Amino acid sequence: MSARRLEPRDRRTVLIVVVATQLVLALLTGLTVSYAYGRVDDIGAGDPIPHRGKKPAIGGDALNVLVLGSDSRVGAGNDLDGQTDIGQRADTTILVHVSADRQTVYGVSLPRDALVDRPECTDAQGDTVPAADDVMFNDAFSVGGPTCTVAMVQDLTGVYIDHYVVVDFAGFKDMVDAVDGVTVCIPEDIDDSEHGITFQAGTQTLDGQKALDYVRERSSTPNADIGRMKRQQAFIASMVSKVVSAGTLSKPTRVFAFLRAATASIVTDPELDSLRDLGDLALQFRKTGLDDITFVTVPIAEAPSDPNRLVWTDQAQGLWKAITADQPLPARYRDGSISAAETPGTPSATASGSSPSASPGTTSSASPSDGATSAAPTEGPTQQETEEQAAQNGLCA
Repeated sequence: MSARRLEPRDRRTVLIVVVATQLVLALLTGLTVSYAYGRVDDIGAGDPIPHRGKKPAIGGDALNVLVLGSDSRVGAGNDLDGQTDIGQRADTTILVHVSADRQTVYGVSLPRDALVDRPECTDAQGDTVPAADDVMFNDAFSVGGPTCTVAMVQDLTGVYIDHYVVVDFAGFKDMVDAVDGVTVCIPEDIDDSEHGITFQAGTQTLDGQKALDYVRERSSTPNADIGRMKRQQAFIASMVSKVVSAGTLSKPTRVFAFLRAATASIVTDPELDSLRDLGDLALQFRKTGLDDITFVTVPIAEAPSDPNRLVWTDQAQGLWKAITADQPLPARYRDGSISAAETPGTPSATASGSSPSASPGTTSSASPSDGATSAAPTEGPTQQETEEQAAQNGLCA
């Protein structure tokens, strides 16, 4: 990748793609792959999670994994633009819920620009980081690292976080190339000459370099960062589908290359820091189907104090209750969801339709008092509305 300086808002991690795909790969492929390629077990061990309470007893062992991306330029393969002194930030975060029966997996994207109240936490050196109100969500990672972010998410949501995974830029292109590219659908030509990113419209398979351009491009849609987040979700879904397909898993050299690239670029809490640990968990997910893997975004709106920032709406409370109770994703949060079973470029009512996360100020119709129960069915968006929302997010309807 040619060196070029990016504006601060253009420095985005590709963590969702790397982490969620690595996680789902481990969950779906079983012990055979993990043990057969044990020599690529190069996962970095991070600090333990400072839990402030016991895990709720709900009659099973549901799992909640917080995946974070660091845009640090330090380390081999991370110096994309010569800015090795910018520190680290988590520009994209996804909370992955895995049901106790291992039948469903859904990930909730948490926007970096949302304003939140960050509680006091402890950084990697053991120093206390004072609490701060009305700060950007990704501030916690900058000042205290992953464990500080985990503590904040637990405090804000009430959700017990079992594990965390941190990803940097390194290895992403190799992962995409290892599975022989990932298919996406682009509704209109993209010509971002300022950042050297161009795409032709249509369904196409992207190699590693093009994939990196695709997931970090933010100037091509009216929704900017939110549109990019939706495109990243679509990319993850497509990559997960490609990874678990026969075309990948039936080719040992391809699986090895993918695992080598993935494990070289992640850090986890000590309880999940090896392929063997992932493999022990993976055996439980042999019957999980692609249509059981869904990606959504926390309900958000424009921040009253700043039109360039977001806030979580009260409707998010029902989502946290559903996760804590280990319930399936409530129907009212499914508008605009993206499924790993969807093929890019094919019509789908759920691929990119209207959503609480489609744009600031747009929320779902559920009441905050509805809790974790599903709301009564309501009339869905028209085909025209679905196409318009998809276009705003840079997706095909």
